[in-house]
Amino acid sequence: MSVRSGLLAVLTLGPAYGLQLHAEFTGRAPHRGPVNVGQVYGTLERLSKQNLVEPAGTTDDGLPMHRLTEAGRDEAACWMHEPLLESLPEWTEMLDQVLVTSSIDSPAAEGLAESFRRWWEADLAGTRVAASADTLPVDARLALVAREAQGVAAIAWLGAAIATLSDYDAFRGPSEVRPRRGRKRAGYLA
Repeated sequence: MSVRSGLLAVLTLGPAYGLQLHAEFTGRAPHRGPVNVGQVYGTLERLSKQNLVEPAGTTDDGLPMHRLTEAGRDEAACWMHEPLLESLPEWTEMLDQVLVTSSIDSPAAEGLAESFRRWWEADLAGTRVAASADTLPVDARLALVAREAQGVAAIAWLGAAIATLSDYDAFRGPSEVRPRRGRKRAGYLA
């Protein structure tokens, strides 16, 4: 879900072509492993079928550009302002949401981080109570200890993110560097 939502968020900056979206998303989510450019194109196709993205012409060299529809703008805004908290937040999803949003809308990212931190603080309190039960099997107790460690780490990271975001505006417009396409020719030196 993060790549999908992250691409929508990046498109709030304006129309872009597939490889450009790939470069913008991966540059704004440096904590992630590599995202396959094919995943970006497949996601754009699905977003188009869901009427969240539409064609926006082509670049000078014929690359198809994409832009958000009104529904796409609404979904991107929701993702950048509402933390995904139905259950235990998935670490990479949480980082994607805060980091990508921080590069587009710092105040919204600070709000996201605050909401995530409050959730983790409440969860941590409940986890500590549950872990103190003497009747728990060892595997259940270890799972709760792991969740507690994750909560402590999340709260620490989110606190640092909030402090950093309150100190400066992290907005970053689209890169002026055009991503390269294709493979290097044989004998080509970088």
